[in-house]
This record gives sequence, structure tokens and C-alpha cells, in this order.
Amino acid sequence: MAGQAPRFAIEFGKDGLPPANPDGRLDAPAFHRNHEAIAQVIVGFLDGRDGDVLEIGSGTGQHAVAMASQLPSVSWWPSDFNDNHLRSIEAWRRHEKLENVKSPVRLDASAADWRLPEWGLPSRFLAMLCANVIHISPWTVAQGLFAGAARHLSPGGRLFLYGPFKRDGVHTAPSNAAFDASLRGRDPDWGVRDTADLRALATANALRWLSIVEMPANNAIITLERD
Repeated sequence: MAGQAPRFAIEFGKDGLPPANPDGRLDAPAFHRNHEAIAQVIVGFLDGRDGDVLEIGSGTGQHAVAMASQLPSVSWWPSDFNDNHLRSIEAWRRHEKLENVKSPVRLDASAADWRLPEWGLPSRFLAMLCANVIHISPWTVAQGLFAGAARHLSPGGRLFLYGPFKRDGVHTAPSNAAFDASLRGRDPDWGVRDTADLRALATANALRWLSIVEMPANNAIITLERD
């Protein structure tokens, strides 16, 4: 409605989005807008490869099952820090019955040690995907994510980072500026991250910046590679 302040759904389990199904599967409206565009980039890299992919902040679990269904030779390891999301991921996994989607694990990306062996996860991955996380979490999560990618990606492995980004201090659209203000109003440690800061973080962790690809709704995918 004209004149009404925008409302942004930050956390699916707390922002009034009920389970889409009685079994606990949450349905994120953003998934239906962006999953095909995201999959083009991720599946384009992984298609025909064998190995493991770690998803950081899997949210509802919809991206995990959608992409894993296109990559039968890849083992998809979903994770999240939110219990509501973990329940939804598991519900989607059970519903889709995909053998290559593993049970979700509770992972704090900001931790210095992700303790992957304790969860039965491998120590090296072909790729990592982190979508819509670092702008709704403290900067320490981005720092932990990049450090974790440096530790756990195989040589030539890639980190795919999806979300809204500022470009050298400038928002790409008024809606992103409004979103940023909304995030910082909720928590001053949150906010749309700047590509300049992310480039510096990549350099500090010996990750090569490969590309930034525009996505729907003023989002983008940043691709980083471990040497």
C-alpha cells in the first residue's frame, strides 16, 4: 500500500510466516523468486562433479533440496544456527526423500572451530553456499565464514555468497538502502555488507575474488575461490 513502510521477513520462524505444511516445512517467498537464478550459478559449477557441499545458514531448507535434486553425485550438507530452521530443513529433507541431502547440523559460523568431525561432516568441500546470512548477523559471522572457507574448502573449491551488497559504499537500489536501515534499526550489528570490506576479508583469508553476478531483486552472488 502506498505510504506504508516496507516490512522485511528476517527470520522465518519468528516473523509471522507459519509452516507451509503440517510436517513443519517452512516456505520462504524469496525462494520462489530467486532459486532458479541462484541455481544457475551453483549448479553450473558443480554439475558433473563428485563430492561434498556445505550450506551455511540453510534457512527453510528449500534451496538445499532444490539444488541437490539437480546434483545427484554431490552430497549436500545443510546447516543453520536457528532451531526453527533446522526443523524445517529436516522436514523438507524427509519430504523430498533425497539420499544426497544429509541431516542438518547446528553450526555457528562465527566460531573459530566449526567442529565438523563431531557432526560426522567431512573436513573438505567442493563448495560452500551461504545465502541471506551475513546481513542479518554480526560481522563476526562473515569473518568466521571466510576463515572457515579457507580451512575447509578443497584447493579450487568455491564459496558462493548470496544477498544484497553495497558497492564501495553505495547501495544499488533505494529498496536496498531501506532494507539496510531496517536491519540496523533492529540490530546495529546487522546491515547490508560492502563489497570493499568483503574483498579485504577475502584477501586476509587467501581467497580469490572471482566474480559478482547480478541476481533478481537487487541481490547478487559473489564467488570466491581457495587456491
